[in-house]
Amino acid sequence: MVVRIDAKEKVTGEAKYADDLKFDRMIYAVPLHAAYPSALILSIDTKPAKEMEGVVDVITADDIPGSKQVGTVIHDHYVMATDRVRYMGDVVAMVAAQTPDIAREAARRIIVQYKALKPVLKPEDALTKNAPFIHIGRPDNIAASYKVRHGDVKKGFAKSDKVIEREFATTFVEHAYMEPESCVAVKNPDGSVTVHGGMQHPFTTRKFVSRATGLPLNRVQIVQTTLGGGFGGKDDTISVICARAAIIALRTGLPVKITYTREESVRESYKRHPFKFRYKVGVDKKRKIRAMQIDMTADSGAYCATSPFVIWRPTVQCTGPYIVPNVRCDTRAVYTNNTFTGAMRGFGSPQVNFAVESMIDIVAHECGIDPIKFRKDNFFTQGCTTHTGQKFNKHKVSINEVVDKTLKQFDWKKRYKLCSRGRPDADGIYYGVGMACSYRGVSLGAEGNDFCSAIVNIQPDGSMILEVGVAENGQGLKTAMVHILATEFGVEHSQIRFLDADTSSITDSCPTVASRGTLVGGNAVLDAVKKIKEQMRPVLKELIGASKKGYDFKDGYVINVSLPRKKIKFDNAVAACHNKKMYLYALGVFQGPPVYWKEETGQGDAYFTYVYGCQACELTVDAKTAKVSVKKVVAAHEVGKAINPQMAVGQIIGGVAMGLGFALKERIVHANGVIQNLNFDKYKIPTAPEMPEVEAIIVENPDAAGPWGAKALGEPVNELMGAAVANAVFNAIGVRFTELPITAERIKNAINVT
Repeated sequence: MVVRIDAKEKVTGEAKYADDLKFDRMIYAVPLHAAYPSALILSIDTKPAKEMEGVVDVITADDIPGSKQVGTVIHDHYVMATDRVRYMGDVVAMVAAQTPDIAREAARRIIVQYKALKPVLKPEDALTKNAPFIHIGRPDNIAASYKVRHGDVKKGFAKSDKVIEREFATTFVEHAYMEPESCVAVKNPDGSVTVHGGMQHPFTTRKFVSRATGLPLNRVQIVQTTLGGGFGGKDDTISVICARAAIIALRTGLPVKITYTREESVRESYKRHPFKFRYKVGVDKKRKIRAMQIDMTADSGAYCATSPFVIWRPTVQCTGPYIVPNVRCDTRAVYTNNTFTGAMRGFGSPQVNFAVESMIDIVAHECGIDPIKFRKDNFFTQGCTTHTGQKFNKHKVSINEVVDKTLKQFDWKKRYKLCSRGRPDADGIYYGVGMACSYRGVSLGAEGNDFCSAIVNIQPDGSMILEVGVAENGQGLKTAMVHILATEFGVEHSQIRFLDADTSSITDSCPTVASRGTLVGGNAVLDAVKKIKEQMRPVLKELIGASKKGYDFKDGYVINVSLPRKKIKFDNAVAACHNKKMYLYALGVFQGPPVYWKEETGQGDAYFTYVYGCQACELTVDAKTAKVSVKKVVAAHEVGKAINPQMAVGQIIGGVAMGLGFALKERIVHANGVIQNLNFDKYKIPTAPEMPEVEAIIVENPDAAGPWGAKALGEPVNELMGAAVANAVFNAIGVRFTELPITAERIKNAINVT
């Protein structure tokens, strides 16, 4: 069993989160958020706040020394609102004081004169001819768009025996991490700035801070603290907050801490994108899918953020794991005055998989065919060509394998026959089962840069220091990286110290998103190991003789594979290298295999490899209360190779929990652009008693692209529960829901519960 290397510090309370940090003479800064979702700022009077005792500094957009705009893809995100506000989370002023209470009271005294504007709250309204511009210079209000043109959909529909159309929708979802945004900025004696904070990608934060302060990158140091949850949500927002803290620290010369309240966090932070889908599917007499026409619109909110990446993934995966010879897909992310949206676990795939896997069930039902048989008749096969023109001949296509293992373990045939289909039992209980399956591109794909670096530094006593360019966000990356390094050198985990991400000591390895951490980080570690072993070779030859078969590192020894009796303790071998002035240090790098994408047609090898998953669930619906109780989930996921099987099971259980929230409960409620549920008393997430029994099945088909054959797991689990639950609810009550979440209120209306 591999024990998490950060487990003890977290369970004992020794782990240091951003809000735990304290510095001498530290002051506290708080935001003043906008009063309207859309308005012109006529004036800001900060004098009443500045005059309050204990206030150290008050800043507005006029006090930003560098650029007023930052952004991951497009520089459209205002560090602080300038002439207007674009959503309720915009910050118009920051107050720094000796205590948080003084700062908050002072912020309330700031007088802002606004001219309220009518907000644009629906993407369809933002796309109308006379819609007001959210951002001048982008008059179409489109933050990003993609398309796929594959085959001829007109001919495909003409050859179809049945054509079915449906619309689907999802909503804003909060990340609901336990730790709200927090950071501390410190001005250094040389005029540089160091920011400690709970962020998922320190290098994004460095770019934001550098741009806003006007400092070059080498004078901005970002140090990641222990992260209290992220799920994709600790990127853009925390980076902007760190930029504000850095500005105040540079102005005052004092350490500045910003820690948001829950209400401030929910108000300002980005959410999961709401999507609206239109699916049109044509099926021939042999029940083969002949054509799909898909239209997707996502609400980007006030800023672009990572919308281009988030909507690209569902464009690639819009057909599900099915062979479709004719596809037309149009996808767009649209600016509105709602809360802006960005990365969240799944990165657009939970939304599209809800739509496509619901649609597949609908088509099967309309055609009078078993939904499993319909899927199997249309599944990807080895060597098939996808709707993006990619031929699947470089990895094992395991969609049938994960489906078969899930359904066998779930006892699908027996349970499926028991579904109520709109007829409750004598106790008023509906029973239903549902399943969903998917394929998912691994890592960033053709829209990103799959680069990663790792530093392995072996000390004279055989202990090691490990740094990796991707970050520990709670997913267990530290443990996976240490396990790979320890196994490669045959040493105990305790011999390795993992350093948290620091932008001043390792190169930018792109965001720790897209379930890429183990794959890219592990490969970078292996590259460093390879270089060090090659460094050691001449010394090992002297110590234990030449070896045609190489040297094996195992159980604390280095062994001559050609002459196994000749071996030396690893620590002694390291000491011998250092005695010869050979310092065992290496920078390992990984660059993903080539991929490409043609924007004009949406054709190309979108990702260098893929994973496959299937989840089935069993649930009941109470006819009196309309409450859904999910009883059991079986989840099978092909991961390439499980570096740590125990943590892999944990990822599956966590993904199921988050997926259930997406399916049944979670939604940020806006009223005229204003969030109504700013805390967990009104924003509902699944609780422990509501969790079902979860059976996890790890399917291993080692992939040449990954370390030891590993691929990905963190996000695939989360992308299937929406559709699996929706399909199960349909099989229970006989009503199809095409919008998430499927709340008790919606079920009540559907089955006429009074």
